[in-house]
Amino acid sequence: MKILILEDEKELASSIATFIRQDGYICDISNNFADAKDKINLNEYDCAIVDIMLPDGSGLDIIKLIKKIQPKCGVIVVSAKNSLDDKIIGLNLGADDYITKPFHLSELNARIKSVIRRRNFEGKNQIIINELKIDVDKREVEVLNKKIDLTRKEFDILLFFISNKKRVITKEAITEHIWGDDSNTFDNLDFVYTHIKNLRKKMSEAGAKDYINSVYGVGYKFSS
Repeated sequence: MKILILEDEKELASSIATFIRQDGYICDISNNFADAKDKINLNEYDCAIVDIMLPDGSGLDIIKLIKKIQPKCGVIVVSAKNSLDDKIIGLNLGADDYITKPFHLSELNARIKSVIRRRNFEGKNQIIINELKIDVDKREVEVLNKKIDLTRKEFDILLFFISNKKRVITKEAITEHIWGDDSNTFDNLDFVYTHIKNLRKKMSEAGAKDYINSVYGVGYKFSS
């Protein structure tokens, strides 16, 4: 799961990213309107945490942009105590939730999980696809009621496939979504093939159907 954190207080943005990365999220940080706009046009996100008050623009315009080009992306508005109007406008623009400063990082993390569940998995903690059972919060996968041992990246790739069922996903999209800004440092994408090969092998050996289909010259598609 990939999160955009738009917050002009750099220390707070860094604290949020450090905290939620413990749950396996990939985080991109923007401290201003212009950078956030660039990132939204380049990357796909599962959820965006958007501070309304920015030094070079309004977070409300960022919400409009997200809803225009990434309608599946959840949005959590961050607002000051006295900005009730901004909260209401944000919700009317399509934001899923809001949180008021100051807040506990654990509460924000819980809200992120809730938004992602509602957006991608119909509000459920567990996803069941035939013989597969995926616990989103515990980051566990079972095949025929037996837990299989996936690496963090393998789990993230599987969840990315499931949230984009029947869509053809390129290696580039997988790399950007799972590795975030680090994706620019790789010389080639052969390692993506290796991760997917290992994921398919573990699931197959546990008795699962091979749901991940290669689309020659393009990428992969998850079909249930």
